[in-house]
Amino acid sequence: MNIRHLSFRLLQVYVQVVRLGNITAAARALHLTQPTVSLQLKKLSEAVGEQLIDSRQGRMVPTHIGDELYRAACDVLGRFDDFNVFLQEARGGSSGHINIGIVTTAKYVLPRILGAFYRLFPQVSVTLNVGNRAHILERFGKQEDDLYLFSHPPSGPNVQATRILKNPLQLIAPVDHWAARSKQLSFSDLRQERFLIREPGSATRMMFESWLSSQGIDLGNTMQIESNEAIRLSVASGLGLSVISAHTLEEGREKLAILPVDGFPLESNWYLVSRKDRRTPHAAMQLIRFMAEHLHECVEPAWVAPDIAKLAQHFDVTTLR
Repeated sequence: MNIRHLSFRLLQVYVQVVRLGNITAAARALHLTQPTVSLQLKKLSEAVGEQLIDSRQGRMVPTHIGDELYRAACDVLGRFDDFNVFLQEARGGSSGHINIGIVTTAKYVLPRILGAFYRLFPQVSVTLNVGNRAHILERFGKQEDDLYLFSHPPSGPNVQATRILKNPLQLIAPVDHWAARSKQLSFSDLRQERFLIREPGSATRMMFESWLSSQGIDLGNTMQIESNEAIRLSVASGLGLSVISAHTLEEGREKLAILPVDGFPLESNWYLVSRKDRRTPHAAMQLIRFMAEHLHECVEPAWVAPDIAKLAQHFDVTTLR
């Protein structure tokens, strides 16, 4: 590869094409014409000397070599973004931008943390990208965010994940349901009830199904609903029972009963996640340190998991490398 033929613009164009999956969207995002983007891709492929992109079912997907170039390009561009932040800070004050990908249930608690953080670092801007677990996993795979919040983190050698908040899963019913009058229940007492469950891939559903499997239980009557808010309302309306995050339950206004079922609440946690193969920007490290020191002031102290300090230590170490 003749590195003299590479430029930041070529790398920026390539990263956008990979992330957005087509030339038209990349051209629009970069305020360029489609022919210009196509020409830039051709120049980059010639400079590398290998095919970088395949077209599959109408979407542009990086080849094996193109995938490696994508990671390298993200790293290079990220380092210069960080250098720009350093220059700004050297002139006085903390500033920068953080991209955070969060699963839908985390939208109830993360704003409390960010509000307190913003009061200390008003020049740091944050973009929250909210979606179900499958969507945030896709963003993680494409390195689109600096930090992520999962209740069931991805696995693999490039994953850095640390528990920061407890996220117990409660079994709920309408307040006038017969089970709401019981002082103690076995799950077998509820086998004939309809259960409202999230979509496949949802961390809450994965935890619930894992528990059911460990107990040798199969649910016969289920209904899939892809929204926590809709599940709360549906349970309150008598459509069925459900297992839901205590944080999600706390934010709702519906009148619901938490059932005293053996084995519940299910123990779950939220994890702060980053990629080991991606350099974390200074502003994101500031947020990590802030959470390590002040998380108990932003949420109920009983919710805080002690492991958050380990992630802060990890970033403090990597900063010195």
